[in-house]
Amino acid sequence: ETKIRSGLVRSGPEFPAILNGDVVGIVDQVGEGVTHINVGEAVMGCAGGVKGYPGALADYMIADGRTIYAAPSRLPLNDVAALPLVFMTAWTALVERAQIQAGEHVLIHAGTGGVGHVAIQIAKAKGARVATTVSSDEKAELARSLGADDIIFYRDEAVSDYVERLTEGKGFHLVFDTVGGDNLDRSIEATGVSGRLCSINTRSTHDLSQLHAKNLTLHVIFRSVPLLHGIGMEGQIDQLRALYDLVETGKLKPLIDAKRFSYNDIAEAHRYLESGQAIGKIVLYNPHFETSTS
Repeated sequence: ETKIRSGLVRSGPEFPAILNGDVVGIVDQVGEGVTHINVGEAVMGCAGGVKGYPGALADYMIADGRTIYAAPSRLPLNDVAALPLVFMTAWTALVERAQIQAGEHVLIHAGTGGVGHVAIQIAKAKGARVATTVSSDEKAELARSLGADDIIFYRDEAVSDYVERLTEGKGFHLVFDTVGGDNLDRSIEATGVSGRLCSINTRSTHDLSQLHAKNLTLHVIFRSVPLLHGIGMEGQIDQLRALYDLVETGKLKPLIDAKRFSYNDIAEAHRYLESGQAIGKIVLYNPHFETSTS
């Protein structure tokens, strides 16, 4: 949302623009042909906030049925709101594109970030050994609680050093870059020969010669493509079903920042997110919805 608002990502909805793709709520009406959800049901999805699809910062939202699925009951509904976009991003990268395999050694950057903390849990659910980068002892403990096996303090250890320490210099089978910029270069360095590299932030220029030298595959993930171009819309429900199953079996939980913001505090929430202080996801709650369901 902050990237769309700032103009870095030029895919926002038309003015007057309603932002935010992630949503949870109670179904008020169901259109013709929608059979997998019912009126009165608690649901989740990543359903808008881009061109052609107004977002979730409203009392009511009209959503394409292919972007909505039943919300898991194991977690409070507000907590579920933190999961769809980051889960679908990480699932697309690790499972659909890179085809992660049990026993592989995987590096996930920014393990306590929005996408990173979910990626750790997906990789563990798939049987991988997971290394992750963090910046503090507090974040290291959080990453371990999510399932990370190997902790890398990226400010203190060079790529060559942790590649030697953790992989005997061979590099990781799969690297997931959730940071972008110079970190993509570090990710290329950390990926082993014939390995796979995924990134969700490649709006930058890089020397790709090492991709060739190491026979790497690079997967770039832009999660708004289904809504923006209508490609892969049918697969959204499958991803949300996978999210539902992992939550209900206790294999996935959101990491939510302690600060809580209502829809009325959206500007403050954006400033807090952009400050870099947030850990995990920031959840926005609708005071009208909370009042009506209290």
